This record gives sequence, C-alpha cells and structure tokens, in this order.
Amino acid sequence: MLTHLTIKNYALIKHLEFTPSANLNVITGETGAGKSIMLGAMGLLLGNRADSKTLWDENEKCVTEGVFDISAYSLKELFESENLDYDKQTVIRREISTNGKSRAFINDTPVTLDVMRKIGSRLMDIHSQHETLELGTKSFQLGLIDSFASNGVLRDSYFTAWKKFTSAKDEFEKLKEESVALKKEADFISFQLVELIKADLKEGELEKLESDLKIQEHAEEIKLQFNAIIEQLGRSEFSVSTTLAAVRNQLQSIASYSPDYTQLLQRLESARIELDDILQEVEQAEEKIEFDPQQTEKLKDRVSLIYQLQQKHRLLDVAQLIELRNTLQLKADKTSNLDTLLKQAQDRFTKAEKELSQVAAELSKSRQKTFSPLTKQLTQLLKELGIPDASLVVEHTPINPGPKGADSIEILFSANKGMPPRPLAQVASGGEFSRVMFSIKYIMAEKTALPTLILDEIDTGVSGEIAIRLGSRMKEMAKRHQVIAISHLPQIAAKSEAHFFVFKDNSSDRTITAMKKLADTDRVHEIAQMIAGAKPSALALENARELMKQ
Repeated sequence: MLTHLTIKNYALIKHLEFTPSANLNVITGETGAGKSIMLGAMGLLLGNRADSKTLWDENEKCVTEGVFDISAYSLKELFESENLDYDKQTVIRREISTNGKSRAFINDTPVTLDVMRKIGSRLMDIHSQHETLELGTKSFQLGLIDSFASNGVLRDSYFTAWKKFTSAKDEFEKLKEESVALKKEADFISFQLVELIKADLKEGELEKLESDLKIQEHAEEIKLQFNAIIEQLGRSEFSVSTTLAAVRNQLQSIASYSPDYTQLLQRLESARIELDDILQEVEQAEEKIEFDPQQTEKLKDRVSLIYQLQQKHRLLDVAQLIELRNTLQLKADKTSNLDTLLKQAQDRFTKAEKELSQVAAELSKSRQKTFSPLTKQLTQLLKELGIPDASLVVEHTPINPGPKGADSIEILFSANKGMPPRPLAQVASGGEFSRVMFSIKYIMAEKTALPTLILDEIDTGVSGEIAIRLGSRMKEMAKRHQVIAISHLPQIAAKSEAHFFVFKDNSSDRTITAMKKLADTDRVHEIAQMIAGAKPSALALENARELMKQ
C-alpha cells in the first residue's frame, strides 16, 4: 500500500506531502482546486507521459515520489527478474528536468518507463473518468471477463500460440508467392547461374589477370630494362657489384683501426648482400619474361569475359559476381526443392492453426463460465446501489481468432423492468455507468492483489441513500485494499477513515494547490459545507455528524 506521497513542482503544486491511511481515504475540495492534478502526478509513478510544461517553476525539476509497503505481496521474483533490489519499503520516484527529460527510479536504481509501468501497475490501480467511458467498449469488457476468470496465464498461452500461428501463416503465404515468382524465373536463373559457374570466378582474380596482361603486352620493354639493370649491377667491368667489392676491400684494410670503421664495413657488407639478392631476383624475373601471343590472347579473353559479366549484371567487382552466383545457387536449390519446402511450411501452418484453435477453445470456455456468476454478482450489487430492476447479459459471438482470442464480448444492460438489455454504452445514464463501474471495481478487488485502489469521482451521478450505500461498499472494500477516493459526495466523505481537503492557496503572489488532513471537527464542517454550501447551518452541521456516525 501507499504509505507516503511527495509531489514537488508539478502544475499548481509547489510542495505537497500525503500520508494516507491503510483503509479508506477520501479527498474532497472545490472543483478546480487541484484534485485531478494530484492524480496526474500519481500517474507519473505508473510511467505516464510527462513534459516540462507541467513544471510549477520552470527553473526547477519536478519530483514525484511514492513510498510503498509491499511486505504483504509476492513481488520479490518480479523485482529480481528486473535486476532490482527488493525492499519491503519500496520507493518509486519520477523526475522531470527543466528541459522536459524524464528519469525513473525504483529504490534509487534507474529504470526504464516500461519497468516502472510493470512495477507500478502492481502497486496502484488508478480509475479515471476516461476508464468509465471505456466501460462501453468491447475491448474493455473482454478484459473484464478475463480478469474475472483469472485468465492471465491462459491468455498469455493463447497469445504465444497466436504469434506462432501468424508467423507460420506469413511464412507459408510468403513462400507461396515466392514460389510463383521463382518458377517463372527458373529458366532465367538457371541460365545466369550456368554462365557464372562456367566462368569459375576467383576472389581477386581480375587484379592478377590485369597485371599479367600488362606484363605480356610490355614483355619486350621489360626484358630490355631488366638486362640493362643486370648489366649495370653485375655484368659490366665497372658494375655496381665490382665497385662495392673494391670499396669493401679498402674499408676492410682499415677497419681494425676504429670501431666506427668496423661499423661502416658491416653496413657496406649488408648493402652488398642486399644488392646481390636484388640482382639474383632481377635475373630470375628476366628469365621468366617471355612474350607468348597465345597466353596474351587467353588473358585478354578472360579479362574481357569478367568485364562483360560485370557490365551485364551491373556489378563493380568479382566479389559481387561471386555473391550473385551464390544467391542464384540458393534460388536454384530452392526452386528445385520448392514442393518439399511448401509442404513443410504448410504442415507448420496447419499444426500452428490447430494448436491455436485448441487454446482459443479453452480460453473461450473459461470466459463463458464467468458470464453467469459475473452478471449475477453485478446485478446483485446494482440492486443494492439503487437499480432494483437491473438486468445484465453477456452477449457472446464466436469470431475468427485474433490477437485476443476467438470471442466477441458485449455486455447488455437494462435498468428498467420490461426493457430488453441493450449495449451498455447505448442505454446507461451517467449515474448508472458510475454504479456499474464501481460494482466492477468492487468485484475485481476481491480477485486481485492490488495494494492501492484510487477512484476518481466514481460516484458521479449518485446521491442520497444510494450514495450512503456506495460509501458503505467502498468502506467494506477498503478492509481488503487501501482505497483513495476523490469525491464530491458528503455521504462518501463521511465513511472515510482519513479525510483530506484540497484547496487553492492564494496567500502569496502565485496560486498553489495545497492539501491538509482534516481533524474530526474540521471534517464535520467540510461535510456540512458539501451538504449545504459555504455557510452551513446548525442543521447541516448536525446532518454531517449524523452521516459520520452512520
């Protein structure tokens, strides 16, 4: 449950501290005083969107922090799965910087908003007026049925089967389309592949071919130059080798006179050895040079073939041609094996479809089991809450499997005797909608382990004796769950264990929203004001005391 809430620098709230009781808390105040602003700040702890426009002071960051006692709830495994430190006193904090950037923390560990939503949704359930409007939608009603039936695990199993089914279906249909195209292109693919296989291309081949061709085309010039080099390095009377040998002898005769001379001799000897190696390699290269017209033509033909293939396929190098060849080979293999591949894909699709159908049937059966007990409980509660002739029916229509199952669900409602139930969104008034929504929350609170339930004006359109009954049910609900209710009804406020009053403080230059917990005397006055206006009479004060005694 929520043990403490701190809100700083949010909308009209400069600084607000809230310590609710473990049971029923009611928040009252004039319209526009800032009750909905509090809800917005609390929504930040559930990962709701935020921006810098919500800052009370644009030069300071906004901080919303909730402290929760989670000792009675089995959340340790969830915390461990998210690599979070588990603490019975868990702190969830959301910060919005002046530039609009948001940061989230759980027990001082930075987390993503997705993680904050996952954890926060296990700690608080905020009912808003928007959620009441959603009550009329089939999607919301289907979720209600699943929650009542405790279908969480089964629905997860169905969704896993649905993803497997859609994946197998997409694969099969894609392969069917691809097979048509492949069969049309089979001859063309085969022709291109045979041509590339026959070419027997090798990585880096073109560069060597071009180099060999240049050597063949300039063989005579190369041979002449090599012979000249050999002559100058070693053959002539005044060759470099002969000169170096003479210099070596001269240095050798004086090398013993100084270490420096010895070093010069060593360097010269190294140069001579290197020169001899170069001369030897030049001689070997010269011997290999031999103009061969037939070899030259072969090289030209090979280079020309590769150029033609590159141009034909609009590719830049041999590596891309080899990649194309491999791709065509895969397509050719696939084409030759299409019937087998199609059969395998179809078998996977059929199997996934069968598994989906089985899980869908199981989920549908579980849902249908809830129709009677759910409508019975809702009807009984609605009768207690002033709709004696309430009638509820769940209309069920089997549909083709979708992401949420193979069921179309719609709750039909009638508040009047003799009137057939019709879609809830079409026939329920505002007050009836509120009572249906409250009844749903009341029933679901028995089935879920939500520590804190926050109700925003769920009593809209209700008054008098019905409001008293609603308050009694709310107080009963608060024995099992912490309830925080925002209300305009004195009957609801009178049932609270802790009563908080929200108001606008205009004492300084700028209006701020503030809140205070009311003592019993103040509660009497506030409830009397809710009954009779700003200046309650003695009778209104007495009525307030009577409501509190009830």
